Amino acid sequence: MPLNRKLRYGMVGGGPGAFIGAVHRRAAALDGLTELVAGAFSSDPDKSAEQGRALHLDDDRVYGSYQEMAEAEAALPDDERIDFVSIVTPNFLHFDVAKTFIEHGFHVICDKPMTTTLEDAETLCRLVDEHDAVFCLTHNYTGYPLVKQARSFVEDGTLGEIRKIVVEYPQGWLASRLEEQGNKQADWRTDPERAGAGALGDIGSHAENLARYVTGLGMERLCADVGTVVEGRPIDDDANMLVRYENGARGILHCSQISVGEENNLRLRVYGTKAGLDWRQEDPHYLVMKYNDGPREVYTHGNDYLSETALHNTRIPPGHPEAFIEAFANTYANACRTMAARIAGEEPDPLDLDFPSVQDGAVGMHFIETALASGEQNAAWVDASYTPPGGK
Repeated sequence: MPLNRKLRYGMVGGGPGAFIGAVHRRAAALDGLTELVAGAFSSDPDKSAEQGRALHLDDDRVYGSYQEMAEAEAALPDDERIDFVSIVTPNFLHFDVAKTFIEHGFHVICDKPMTTTLEDAETLCRLVDEHDAVFCLTHNYTGYPLVKQARSFVEDGTLGEIRKIVVEYPQGWLASRLEEQGNKQADWRTDPERAGAGALGDIGSHAENLARYVTGLGMERLCADVGTVVEGRPIDDDANMLVRYENGARGILHCSQISVGEENNLRLRVYGTKAGLDWRQEDPHYLVMKYNDGPREVYTHGNDYLSETALHNTRIPPGHPEAFIEAFANTYANACRTMAARIAGEEPDPLDLDFPSVQDGAVGMHFIETALASGEQNAAWVDASYTPPGGK
């Protein structure tokens, strides 16, 4: 790391009882690269102060609003102010919080989906470019070592030409109306005003991002059956779609939060002209390669035969489990080392540039809006091609 200190960061959201804020804090702390020094943890100043005390922060650095935090931190000397902000609020706040901190000169790590509209996502793309900010979107599943190995197999031609992509993310936790039973997570995630989209935004965006990260292929067309299965719920909780990718490959993507008995069964299968691959998030230590003319091969993390990128994101020897928090931490570590290099006036290590960007967030929002539009047209085929501002 080119700096002789830890990166200082602040958090917006992640107050008492929040789930994802604690995950971000653990991931940020895992490599010793960061120090949490400030926060606006809740829109309720008393709850924000409560969380600040629980995290042993200086009372003067715990704020009652993110606007106050951005202004106060920007006014501090360079050797005291935060270097970046971590945004872990409900979705509807992501855009304005990110915009506020970028305009005040800070780097950003933001939970997904990046925004609730494509227009806002494209605005962030332009702001990041204008202010030369580092922006990391926490599509954390791309942080698994064997997901990176899967990408390497696609890039080095082991699979041949990609013909078929099948990606799925079924959950069952919203099979009943938990939002009416005092469940905090269900309450905001099923509210269109706070979540934007339902299953599509919460987990469908992960499925889209994972398939695109591994294969490098964007969508060209899709037809989507998007609906609400649980009666009375005002937001989508199930989606199933056919996809045509830009190289002509066929695809299937489905996401569901009403599939009883499923937990977080994100799975990706990719089939090429030479081989196929199969990876499951619930058993992430194994990547299966399949062939018509030979035996199946099973790859495990931490072994020297893996690609440089996979090994760069491996923490412990083979046979010792590493999983969700570590994958999340890989995303944080790569982004933080990139920020540290930028702050020190150095070029980041290319291996550290491997984290989801603001452009990935815009692609995700375009996917969500396109799938919803197809669903509103009775699963009509619609144009899904897209290049975000500043995108490749």
